[in-house]
Amino acid sequence: MPQNFLDTPAGERESANEDSRERFERAVAELRPGLHAHCYRMLGSVHDADDALQDALLRGWAAFDRFEGRSSLRTWLYTVATRTCLDTAKARGKRALPIDLGPAATEPTVHAIPDTEIEWLTPYPDPADSVERAEHVRLAFVATLQLLSGNERAALLLVDVLGFSASDAASAMGTNSTAIHSALARGRRTLAKRYSSPVVPALPRPSQSSISLAHRFSEALTNSDLRAFIDLLAPNATWQMPPLTEWYAGSDAVAAFAHAVPMTLCPSWRTRELTANGQAAVAFYVGEDQAGPHEAWSLTLLDTQDGLIASITSFLDPGLFARFELPTSLN
Repeated sequence: MPQNFLDTPAGERESANEDSRERFERAVAELRPGLHAHCYRMLGSVHDADDALQDALLRGWAAFDRFEGRSSLRTWLYTVATRTCLDTAKARGKRALPIDLGPAATEPTVHAIPDTEIEWLTPYPDPADSVERAEHVRLAFVATLQLLSGNERAALLLVDVLGFSASDAASAMGTNSTAIHSALARGRRTLAKRYSSPVVPALPRPSQSSISLAHRFSEALTNSDLRAFIDLLAPNATWQMPPLTEWYAGSDAVAAFAHAVPMTLCPSWRTRELTANGQAAVAFYVGEDQAGPHEAWSLTLLDTQDGLIASITSFLDPGLFARFELPTSLN
């Protein structure tokens, strides 16, 4: 693009602008999936990640002709994305799951009321690329990140997940290495309270064992087979269902809720098995009877432990189904 761009004829300006956009799109194409996953880890919402990535790429394109190559394009784009996410996080606040907000319910709540005032964490569609599938997007990890301040979150992700040096992370965040090391220390301490290591290891594809558990889980619920359901649960299993604030802890409480609500009050189920956040998952559809239409009810993610289900997180938001390329109803 010429230095006197604004003085060039309109037709030449349009052509130069189009060429610049095409060069930018080619340059960022391979980095786009990783940038989107980074935005999700920062913000805890796939919808916020969509918006933040779009905003970051617009910022990047506007500055692309001034990119001087003093750092790699990857470092530069992650810098732009991180700063965009920090701005978004300040404006929208932190995302949460029910388990982070209060104690477990002591009895099954049959007619719970959704809390739409809380900014809830959302699940993340698994990219088709097996490399991206190994990103740190496990639901519990992303939920724990939301407990950190924006700067702690950014520092930990840039250094411990993306492999930035402390000086590169400081440059990305507009601060100094001392502040980065301090933010890292605080962030790692918070993670260590929930995990055996400061950062969750990169995830492989969901194991065949976890996929098999998801299949048996969906069969037990759709068949109202309480005994089969109980046999799948770890003793310390939990079940949470945003946007409901109630959640259940311990296999007895989880089984009691399963019996009281999905197995008793929901006449007919259909399911689709999938993966999300690098975990086995099940999409549930509920209908009035087996022959009639079934409407989207939940996207349910499973964490497994020693061949049993350790946690169940059901996102009761039919609006998420389209983002996972799932139909919102089954006939």
